Amino acid sequence: MLAYIFGVVLFALGICLSVALHEAGHMVTAKAFGMKVRRYFIGFGPKVFSFRRGETEYGLKWIPLGGFCDIAGMTALDEVTPDEAPRAMWRFKTWKRTVVMAAGSVTHFLLGFVVLYVLAVSMGLPNLAGTPQISAVQDCVRNAQTEEEFANPQCQPGDPAPAKQGGLLPGDKIISINGKSTPTYPDVTAAIQPLSGPVSFQVERDGRTIPLTIDVAQVDRPITDASNPQGHIVKVGSLGVGFARNFSYNAVTAFGGAGQFTADMFGQTWNRLLEFPERIPAVVHSIFGGERDPNTPVSVVGASRIGGEAVEQGLWSLFLLLLASLNFFVGVFNLLPLLPLDGGHIAVTWYERVRDWLRGLRGKAAGGPVDYTKLSAVTMVLVFIGGAVTLLTVTADIVNPIRLQ
Repeated sequence: MLAYIFGVVLFALGICLSVALHEAGHMVTAKAFGMKVRRYFIGFGPKVFSFRRGETEYGLKWIPLGGFCDIAGMTALDEVTPDEAPRAMWRFKTWKRTVVMAAGSVTHFLLGFVVLYVLAVSMGLPNLAGTPQISAVQDCVRNAQTEEEFANPQCQPGDPAPAKQGGLLPGDKIISINGKSTPTYPDVTAAIQPLSGPVSFQVERDGRTIPLTIDVAQVDRPITDASNPQGHIVKVGSLGVGFARNFSYNAVTAFGGAGQFTADMFGQTWNRLLEFPERIPAVVHSIFGGERDPNTPVSVVGASRIGGEAVEQGLWSLFLLLLASLNFFVGVFNLLPLLPLDGGHIAVTWYERVRDWLRGLRGKAAGGPVDYTKLSAVTMVLVFIGGAVTLLTVTADIVNPIRLQ
């Protein structure tokens, strides 16, 4: 129980650190461009303490669920004093305002990369894509009555060794079987099971594609499924290989590994965002007693609970992976062109830039800053929707949380 509580608190602190660095990204870039930063606070609610250094007040508030960076003149509607007016943010060039607004999300991306780098050099990165890279080649394959016997055969003289005899080596990646592409190791398994005898393989080794012919053996294997929970024995084609579940790196190669993993997570994050609306009904269903789909969105509460369970079970790689994925999600989500997100402010900034460019082509003077009061209704609707979704996910994570098996 103590390990679980420690994990929850540690994950929550990780989130707080992420938010603090997000706001620090805005602050540092704003100061670098000469904008006036009035306040930088971590948390909301009543003030715990604060101090002033230069023209900026720094402080901590009681509720550690966010933070803010108060930059003078973020919009033309913000009140500024006469001495602040020349340094009001809205007066700066479009690209500078864009950099400041995007700096929060960029900070999340950098933090996610750092977490993945630490994971890569310490525990390795999980093979989430199911890349069919061979980690081990067995000395033989033989009939088995249990999964344990199938995975670890007790070899006898004369037993077939398809992978070993066919020339497969650890580190090889199986590209295709009999001309059919095999992008994942489940694809390799599905392709091999009905086969026997000589089979054509294409494998990637040290950047080169190598053709191999391997004599696939048919062996007995125990299969358990919904129709036969007690299990039954079937004949399947077998290679005698193990696939990498984790990729190991050193301090140098971890940069490339973490970079590739970051790119993959960006793609997964975007897909999750596209699927987000259609998964909300499942969240509502789970609140009223339905089974919780593990693919439904989770709140900070749910993520912290999962982080606690990961620590309790010693799954530190999952803990770090969850923290990195949360940073990528928040970073991408925050760049959506919707107010009051940073992406919404960036969209308005570039609308002004394009509008003034078009006006210039027609010989007209630049227009004034966008009147944010005209966007207040849309902003409030989006805030209401965001609040409702947050309330739903928090409720689901309390009454019917996603749990590690």
